[in-house]
Amino acid sequence: MHPILIRNNVKILGEGSQVIVFAHGFGCAQSSWKFITDAFLQDYKVILFDYVGSGDSDLSQYDKHKYATLEGYACDVIDIIEALELSEVIFIGHSVSSMIGMIAALQIPAAFKKLIFIGPSPRYLNDRDYIGGFNTEDIETIFEHIADDYIAWSKQLAPAVMDNPLKPELTDFLQECFEATDPSVALAFAMATFKADYRDQLKNLEVPSLTLQSSDDIMAPLSAGEFIHENTPKNFLVAMKATGHFPHISAPEETIREIKDFIEDISLKSATEQLYASGKFSSIDH
Repeated sequence: MHPILIRNNVKILGEGSQVIVFAHGFGCAQSSWKFITDAFLQDYKVILFDYVGSGDSDLSQYDKHKYATLEGYACDVIDIIEALELSEVIFIGHSVSSMIGMIAALQIPAAFKKLIFIGPSPRYLNDRDYIGGFNTEDIETIFEHIADDYIAWSKQLAPAVMDNPLKPELTDFLQECFEATDPSVALAFAMATFKADYRDQLKNLEVPSLTLQSSDDIMAPLSAGEFIHENTPKNFLVAMKATGHFPHISAPEETIREIKDFIEDISLKSATEQLYASGKFSSIDH
């Protein structure tokens, strides 16, 4: 087996020829996709992986300098694509992986067919008229809590970001994901995430993309999704009925439906025609 596939604990599933790469978010692992991946196995080849430092990746390969920025995580994505000799993949990224996928697509655009962002944000820190959802004090407090007691902090975070009190088992699952992450890696990933600002890169993305934005998402407010939509060529924005930051866990049926509506069109042109006709999507083209 290729060493990259071992390093990132890569799993290859499914029967189809079109490849979908699922990229998990902060504090999680590939297991976070288990609520939706079965819906794609019959028609697609599904690639799951763990970023170095997450899940069952090879922690010995963790480099604190490389993973001090999101570009380091984008290298993981590119390494996997190149190791498997993939092209025209559909990339689905949750949370911070949305921007990680964008970074990778800007570096090797021919490798990507479509991008799907779930709960994305190009910048988490508020900046004048831009509402990212956090001020400097908020972010510094997050860093302090992770450094002081990551497990205690994650126990407070899980129910807030899941936002599904009627299904406590989902919060329990998320909490288990958080607890499986090495605290030092979690802090470094959090710093790379919350200090990032990729707003000026959005205009350079030519790969068609979909932004799926939940309601009442404390990590990625609707304003962040709207900013991506308004500043990214060929981007579609869907405001989901799902609440919280993890719709692929809390609302798998809706998430699957929205993903399939976007990716199952043969071309962007046909997708645009159908989506405009339905009145379901809005788009911006530069």
